[in-house]
Formats: sequence, C-alpha cells, structure tokens
Amino acid sequence: MTTPTTRTPRFDRGRWAQAGPETVHPGVHRIPLPLPDDGLRAVNVYALEGLTEGLVLIDGGWSIPESRKALEDALTQLGHDLGEISHVLVTHIHRDHYTQAVELRRLLGSRVYLGAGERRGLEALGELRTDEPVGSLVNLRRAGAHDLAERVAAMYDDDFDPTVWEAPDRWLHAEELHFGDARLTVVPTPGHTQGHVVYHDRARGLLFSGDHVLPHITPSIGFELGEPSLPLGDYLESLHLMTTLADARLLPAHGPVGDSVHARAGELLAHHDDRLAETLATLGEGVRTAHEVAGELGWTRRKVPFADLGVFDQMLAVNETAAHLDVLVVRGRARRTQTDGVNWYVVPTA
Repeated sequence: MTTPTTRTPRFDRGRWAQAGPETVHPGVHRIPLPLPDDGLRAVNVYALEGLTEGLVLIDGGWSIPESRKALEDALTQLGHDLGEISHVLVTHIHRDHYTQAVELRRLLGSRVYLGAGERRGLEALGELRTDEPVGSLVNLRRAGAHDLAERVAAMYDDDFDPTVWEAPDRWLHAEELHFGDARLTVVPTPGHTQGHVVYHDRARGLLFSGDHVLPHITPSIGFELGEPSLPLGDYLESLHLMTTLADARLLPAHGPVGDSVHARAGELLAHHDDRLAETLATLGEGVRTAHEVAGELGWTRRKVPFADLGVFDQMLAVNETAAHLDVLVVRGRARRTQTDGVNWYVVPTA
C-alpha cells in the first residue's frame, strides 16, 4: 500500500505484467499470470526446469480460467505442458498465490508445499467458509473504523469455494528442499502473513521472494486471518534477516526481477523508518485512533489523500497505520489504551 521511492525506471512498471515467459536464469522462467480488476495487475510464478522431478513452480497463481490459460500458453512456448508440473512451492496463503496450486494438484496430481505458519489461517478459512477478510474487519473496528468495516464487508458475497483452500501436501519449516541437483532453502519470513516463506537458491544466486520483498511497493501488513501480536515488527525482523543471507537476484511475485535483495531490503527498511516518524508526527499531542491518524497521512508515492482511496485501499491504509502505531508503542514512543473495544493512541508525556 505505502510505497517508497524506487530506482526502477517507470517504463518497467507495466511491462513486467505482459503475458509470456521471461527466462531470468538458465532453467528458470518468470511467468506473469493475470489478476483481473486488481491493481497489482499480475502475479509472477516461476517455472524451474531441468530437474529430475519434472517442472517445479514457485507459487501457483489465482484459480481463474484466465490464469490457467496464461500458464498453459507460457509453458507451451517453453516446450512444456501442465502435466509436467510435479511440485508447486507456495510462498503464502493469499488467493493469487495458493488457489491455483490446489487446482493443479486436483487436475494433475502435483504436490503442494506451504509454510507451516499458514496452518492456522488455512484452518480458519475452512471454519468460517468465507473469503471475507475477517481479521482485517476486526482490526478496522478496533481502529475505530466501524463504518469502513461495514462497507468492506458489503463488498464480499457468499460464493466460497472450499476446494481451493484444501491443506497442502507438506507443511514447510526452515529447511532445505532437494530437486535433483537443485537446492532451495526455505526461509520463514513472517510479516505479510504469519507463514510467509521465501525460497533461496544459493548456488544460482536467486531469491524467490513472494510478497516479502517487492521492487515497487511495500506489502500490506495485517491483512489476514488470525491476530499476530506485532505484524509490522515481524516484517521488519524478516527484512533484516534478508540482509544476513548471501545477496541474490530478487525474483518477486509482483514486478520485474531486481539485481539485489540486499539493496531493496535496505530501501524498504528506510521507508518504514520514515513512515514510523511520519506516523508519530501525525499522532501529535492528542489521543487518537488509527483510523484518525490514517486519515491525515498521504498514501502511495503520490501522497494521495485517504479520502480519495477506494474502500479496499482505505482498509489496507487503516490496518497499516495501526501496525505502525503498535510498533511505536513497543518502542516506547506511543501509549495505547482501549475503550469499548477501540484502541486509542497518545504520545507519552515526559
């Protein structure tokens, strides 16, 4: 939602989402799959070939006909077909990453792997049987945005398909996966979701970063089922973790391939430092809710007023503001109290 300055040329911002495969390394191909009516435009899945296990995909895409056709067409251009997909390694539970992986398993017998930290969120989806962002609605009401929560809830219907939210074949922890001569290190990176993981190919100098490290935007925080105690704190720790790994090319889920994970992680950490300072300044001397603070902050690199955002983006903005305020509380820069289920924030007096 919030976006730091980037060095990526503007002409790359749309070109990366155009259909068709891009070879980013021998045997590694980026395949953008469409996300209709979504500002992200596309999600990258990566096809790894030349392995004894057949084709391995990193992320699966959204389970819609347009996505499946785009994947099939791209694999045909590469001289492959859907039937060669043996494994889909998913970075996190969101629909544009997970649901088509489950569909491919049902159609082809492919095996689906997912980070163990996503287990509770997946179970909650099965219990609630709704795609409605229940956790985010709870957060909105806690942030004092009751009217906004009602408008968000009205955007969702009851057309829930439980088959695309089935459990994976294997829950992943911090471990190394072997596919022939290829070695992929699973690195848990909680923040965007509790169970987000990235896949580090140290030998080839590649990091499949999912939504954890993105080249143009910062991932949303606090948009999931369940209630992590400090999602932004988790995310910042996971960003710092990236700088301790051997640097690698950035292969993100949204946007073009980047040259350095370390460089982009550094930009994102600096951005959140700036955003924390801006949030603290906006909080000022009064006692305020996250909704009130979000209403006075600018959004995206263009500093769009909160009132000019769509309903869904307003939800993300309020949740992100609450996440920043909660980090300020942990750091002793703000204090939080609760009245009638609503959190109120204030700068402590000396």
